[in-house]
Amino acid sequence: MTDKSTTYTHKYWLALLRVPGVGCKTFLNILKHSSPEQIFSEKHQALSALGLRSASIDAIKNPAWEIVDQDLRWLEKPDNQALLLSDSNYPAQLKEIQDPPPILFVRGNTELLSQPQISIVGSRNPSSLGIQTATDFAKALVGNGFTITSGLALGIDAASHEGALQAQGYTIAVAGTGLDRVYPARHKQLATQIAATGAIISELPPGTVAKASNFPRRNRIISGLCMGLLVVEAAKQSGSLISARLALEQNREVFAIPGSIHNPLARGCNALIREGAKLVETSQDILEELGQYFQASTEPEHQIQQSTLDLNQQKLLNLVRFSPTSIDTLVGETGDSVENIASVLLVLELQGYIASVAGGGYTRIK
Repeated sequence: MTDKSTTYTHKYWLALLRVPGVGCKTFLNILKHSSPEQIFSEKHQALSALGLRSASIDAIKNPAWEIVDQDLRWLEKPDNQALLLSDSNYPAQLKEIQDPPPILFVRGNTELLSQPQISIVGSRNPSSLGIQTATDFAKALVGNGFTITSGLALGIDAASHEGALQAQGYTIAVAGTGLDRVYPARHKQLATQIAATGAIISELPPGTVAKASNFPRRNRIISGLCMGLLVVEAAKQSGSLISARLALEQNREVFAIPGSIHNPLARGCNALIREGAKLVETSQDILEELGQYFQASTEPEHQIQQSTLDLNQQKLLNLVRFSPTSIDTLVGETGDSVENIASVLLVLELQGYIASVAGGGYTRIK
């Protein structure tokens, strides 16, 4: 929530953000020569010398104060804030990147933005194994003192946020819309849970709807905030690889979970590993690289439990691979009937040892 002492400064920063033709790079260029307060009193010639076009100059000479007033009213609501690039509490990690957002809109805890973070990204249409993997890694990493950052998208993003929340840790969602709306809409409840203990942030002002062009841009914020970025599942051409390459450009550590050469969702991760990303099998692989930032967990990552399976169930489990395994394959290897195999698979799935995948197959989880 803003107070009267900050409203004046915010007013001009918000007004400049609303000027047509003034994107992030133009805004940053203006800040090198002037302040947002000063820019609205500059003469036409001085504005033109900054490279501003006539439409932008006209908008500066006739600011849309009614829209700015709406932004200020949004900031008056509890837990709503806007961090300016000039603010002392603007996250230092993000300020290091080539094009940091001039304004960060925040719902939730702004202090969390300066805490050590791991970003987890991946497919919007992951396998059940991918969802479980993202959830498990998020739980393990928050247990070691990290905040989990992701993009609130379907699939791996959502699983990462939910894993952090389930472990009673902190998570940050970077939105591709204004913070007065949630995209995708089905994540409204998830967004509420994140904002209650963590934070949802965006460089886009209130009222901004979902546009395809906004999401690749927000990826630089996801990678810019973090110490390291983990890709769980990603096709060869995917937004997750954009995030990974941005992370590399920003000198962040990049981690990837390998997968079967036959799995399309593993090809992006495998390609990143070939390009130098660290191959990750457990959270310990990440902690080895970022050890100076984490606190040792008081609990083991995987609690070893005594098996409750009978001999037949254990034998079949041993035949289910960590890549998709069909029932036909299991029938061929055991000589048992489809009915008996299906019955045992159901027990294994209910106990969390395996997960069903598209096409009728199964993959082993543990």
